[in-house]
Amino acid sequence: MTAPTPATSATPSAVPAPGPWSGRGEPERTPRAELADAWRGFRTAARLGWQTEANWADPLLFVTYSVAKPVAGALILVFMVEVISAGRADPALRAFVVIGSALWSFVMGGIAGLAMSVLEDRERYRMLKYLYVSPNSLLVLLLGRGLARVAIGGMGAGITLLLGILFLGLPFDPAAVDWPLLALCMTLGLVAIVAMGLTLAAVSMQTRQDAWQYPEAVAGALFLLVGAVFPLAVLPFAVQLVGLITPLTWWLEGVRRALFPGAVTAVGGDGSAWAQLTGSGAPDAGTIALALLATTVLVTLASLACFRWSERRAKERGLFDQTTGS
Repeated sequence: MTAPTPATSATPSAVPAPGPWSGRGEPERTPRAELADAWRGFRTAARLGWQTEANWADPLLFVTYSVAKPVAGALILVFMVEVISAGRADPALRAFVVIGSALWSFVMGGIAGLAMSVLEDRERYRMLKYLYVSPNSLLVLLLGRGLARVAIGGMGAGITLLLGILFLGLPFDPAAVDWPLLALCMTLGLVAIVAMGLTLAAVSMQTRQDAWQYPEAVAGALFLLVGAVFPLAVLPFAVQLVGLITPLTWWLEGVRRALFPGAVTAVGGDGSAWAQLTGSGAPDAGTIALALLATTVLVTLASLACFRWSERRAKERGLFDQTTGS
């Protein structure tokens, strides 16, 4: 009788091993694929935000009424300055007012844009809960939606400055512009504006009644603190200190210094907190850039932490699918 053949170990299979899995029934995504998805979501949200803000109107008509408000606001301020000075206003002071009012279009669009996106998607369109459970990050989607309002503010600012140069006699000389300082201040300033808007969006997630007024109220308060249309020296000492730790103050100061080297300073001057603390009349370009960088980094880190906390709390308490009726 033939002895049974001993069992042998199974030979390795020729089928290739499966790729890494995430444990949720789908393969792990590479950082490159996640970045591509984030960019696609951001781009789609930005396009949707633009169409929503424009109410699907004709582009030329939309641009016309979008820039009318900031241009009218700047002209009103310049008219007030001319009346008060009896037509003898210093061109440097006129440039100070026009630049501040023009750049404030960015602030209104950026700070209010993200918060209004949260309120509109939760209260009006009832879509915030669906956006939250979508594959894209809520942060990316809100940044895309807010980009539309920032772009609208940028159009208003550009046209206001152009009108100021052509018709109001602003002393603009392209050869005298500090282009590196201008590029740095605009980049850091826009980051700071978006970061502050993100903080306000985080607050809007937790609010109930009367939240629609918060964006304009915050922007209006900042308008008084950062030297937009008058120097900080006219404010109390303690209020000036608050303005000095706000990145928007240094953003406006840097852009004014870059575009019009002879413009009136909003930070320094006689009786200002800056002069009392440092002994100098006004900060130089390097100090402005350093202060803007430091305050922007602090505000950005704080805004990201605030948004993540607010997002987690809103999820735990079911605030994304609530309609407060505010």
